Amino acid sequence: MRHATHGDEQPLHALATLTFGLACPPGTTKADIDHFIAANLSAERFAGYLADPARIVLLASGDDGPVGYSMLVRGPIADPDVAAVVDADTSIELSKFYVLSDRHGSGIAHTLMTATLAEAAATGADSCWLGVNQQNVRAARFYTKHDFAIIGVKRFLVGSEWHDDHIRLRKLP
Repeated sequence: MRHATHGDEQPLHALATLTFGLACPPGTTKADIDHFIAANLSAERFAGYLADPARIVLLASGDDGPVGYSMLVRGPIADPDVAAVVDADTSIELSKFYVLSDRHGSGIAHTLMTATLAEAAATGADSCWLGVNQQNVRAARFYTKHDFAIIGVKRFLVGSEWHDDHIRLRKLP
């Protein structure tokens, strides 16, 4: 587990390409997933994320290279549904949290979450929030196990299709 740095853009993009679709509900078209990845998870976008002081990107690696990543984002909340239930001044967003499917159940996601929450707490935030698709049962179980409670709902655009997400919040130590 380490902070991602300049030079990690391509491995992060490769991970995103392999993992983003896992979080989408059945029926999401490949074209919409590909569009979202190109617009938000390209190597160029990751270069910008890594240069942004309001973001913390962690990279989890195994013996054969990168296996997961997370991204925390501090700052204003643009989504009005989230802003209605989350205090931007005292919270930090867990914007991205992905692990390769062949590593699910291995413990790496727990280790990555533990490190991510430690980084979130180190920023001085009182809470950490995230959005997760309402149909993503596996992620919902994982986030519940890590004390993220549902506090609201929001919409999330993937390509041309709107998805319904739960807003989840966890208090930080």
